[in-house]
Amino acid sequence: MTKRPIRKAVFPVAGLGTRFLPATKAMPKEMLTLVDRPLIQHAVDEARAAGIEEFIFVTSRGKTSMEDHFDVNHDLRRTLEAKGKTALLELLKTTDIESGQLLFARQREPRGLGHAVWCARHLVGNEPFAILLADDVVLADKPCLKQMIEAYNDIGGNLVGVVDVPREQTNRYGILDVTKDDGRIASIKGLVEKPAPEAAPSTLSIIGRYILQPEIFHELESQRVGAGGEIQLTDSMASLIGKQPFHGLRYKGTRYDCGDKAGFIEANVAFGLAHPEIGPALRESLKKIVG
Repeated sequence: MTKRPIRKAVFPVAGLGTRFLPATKAMPKEMLTLVDRPLIQHAVDEARAAGIEEFIFVTSRGKTSMEDHFDVNHDLRRTLEAKGKTALLELLKTTDIESGQLLFARQREPRGLGHAVWCARHLVGNEPFAILLADDVVLADKPCLKQMIEAYNDIGGNLVGVVDVPREQTNRYGILDVTKDDGRIASIKGLVEKPAPEAAPSTLSIIGRYILQPEIFHELESQRVGAGGEIQLTDSMASLIGKQPFHGLRYKGTRYDCGDKAGFIEANVAFGLAHPEIGPALRESLKKIVG
């Protein structure tokens, strides 16, 4: 299979964020702050570091603050310029996405991750693309998607980020059935949804990072309903296995589930400790709290 470059990334951000109510009553969950940046900016920064050129948001009602976040705020910029706040001006530039690079598709009703990705089909077109779930944040020396694109450039096909989970927890996740595993890259022959530990074909679980070929849209076109009464992306991925190469990459880094309150707080602590400005002070504060 020809290894066409990955230029576009899809960010499914249409969810209601009910686990974080009341904080998300009027604010998108993706705008919750992880240290000093919203979750969605962490995802965009990761994609940008991997060379992504077009950023496709699949949104829903009440998500316009994300669009504003990545737009130019001329009033704020003029105020900072007048006060000579050059460092803050440089920081502000990290939130800018150039005209024509930020695109939006609308998911009118919550019908699952597969449906959200399908909504972006015309913006993606006939080329491979990445998917990043903002809930999944990876703390790594080299951004997770960059690791994946480097691996994709070697092996092509479809590639997902994977992590080993404890065998006793396989019934909580979608688990890969693999044919070959060298400890870094696993060849995938199937996907098993939430298998019992004794029946799990492996302990490899997919996280919210994908590189998929455009043929996934043909599979999603059927709109078939899966687990939870939703259109599941994993069902369409499973249909492509055997027709196209599928691999899982054990990325280097630590994944935090920011779709969960405890995971979100844990991520804030981990990213805070890694922050060059506040890390040392936070470490001392935590010693007092847990001591």
